[in-house]
Amino acid sequence: TDFDGIISGVPVINWVNLQTAGTRMGLALLENGWISPEKVQLVHDAVLNACDALDGLEDGVVSNYVACEKAFDVNTLACANNDDENCLNPGDIAVIKQLHNPSELPFKVANGQQHYPGWGLSGEATAGTGPVGGWVAWQTGETAPELPPQPGNSRAWLYGSGAVQYFFAQDPDYDVTQFDPEALKERMKIVSELMDSTNPDLSEFSKHGGKLIVFENMADYAQSPYAGIEYVQAVKDTLGDEQTEQFLRLYVNPGTDHMGGGAPAAVNFLDALTSWVEHDNAPGNLVAAQQDNKAPFSITAERPLCQYPEYPHYVGGDEAKAESFECRKP
Repeated sequence: TDFDGIISGVPVINWVNLQTAGTRMGLALLENGWISPEKVQLVHDAVLNACDALDGLEDGVVSNYVACEKAFDVNTLACANNDDENCLNPGDIAVIKQLHNPSELPFKVANGQQHYPGWGLSGEATAGTGPVGGWVAWQTGETAPELPPQPGNSRAWLYGSGAVQYFFAQDPDYDVTQFDPEALKERMKIVSELMDSTNPDLSEFSKHGGKLIVFENMADYAQSPYAGIEYVQAVKDTLGDEQTEQFLRLYVNPGTDHMGGGAPAAVNFLDALTSWVEHDNAPGNLVAAQQDNKAPFSITAERPLCQYPEYPHYVGGDEAKAESFECRKP
C-alpha cells in the first residue's frame, strides 16, 4: 500500500537459498579444485564461439540465451590430460555443472521456497570487482576459497559462508565445511521469514492499482536472473496470467552483468512506470542504451529491451541502433 509503482531491478529476493547456493559453490571448489581465471576465460570464449551468432550478429553479446543452452556443451572442453590448464578436468566440469543447476534444500523455507535456480551462460569472464564482473568476482574468485575468507576469494563464498556462520548457525567458529542445512533448519526458516521477499500474492498491490516492472540481467552472477523470472511465474500461477498482465512487466537484458555492464543497459524505467501509473499507458518493449561516462553522456549504442522470454535479434542495418533488431521468441 506504500507504493503506486515499483521498479525492481536484479532483485535479490530468495536470500536464504542464494547464500546456501554460494556456500555450495565454495565447498565444491574446495572439494573438486579451484577454477582459475584462465579457465574461466576458456569457458567464456567457448560460450561465445558456440552462441554469439545465434542472435544474428557476432558482437560479443549472447542475446539468444535460450538457444545457447542447447548449443554449448561444457563437456567439449574436457581434458585428455587432467593437469592441462588449457582444458577442464572432471572436477572443473562438475563445479560448472553445479553452477548451472539448481541448489536444493531438504525442506521448504518462507513462501514454499526450496531451491535456488542455477545461473545461465555468457559473461563468464566479464572483468570487474565488487558488484561488477562475472565468475571471478562472484563465483570462483581470484584465489581458491579459504576459511576464514580472504581477499581474492569469491563474493559468493564470502557472503555464503558468512551467512552460514553468523545468520544460520549464529557461531563465528562454525565449521562451514560441515554445513548441514537440516541441522540448522529452524533457524534458516526464521531468517527466511525475515529476509525473503518471495510472496507471490500481490493481489492487494494489484487491487489498489499498483504497477510493477521487474528486470533481470542475464549475465548476472551476483544473483541468478532466473530467481526473478521464477518469482514472476509464481505471481502468474497465483493470480493468473490475465490479472498479472494488468500490473506487472518482466524484462530481460542479455549479456549484462549485475550492474549492467557488457551490453547496452541504461533504460528510462522511471518514465515508463510513471506513464503506466499516471496515464494507464502500459509499457511494451523498451530501449536499452550504452552511454559515454562523461558529459554530455552521448549514446553510443542501443538495443531493444524485450519482454521475457523474447530477446533482441539482429535483422540488419546499423548495429548501434535499436531499430536494427527485433524482439523474437527463442
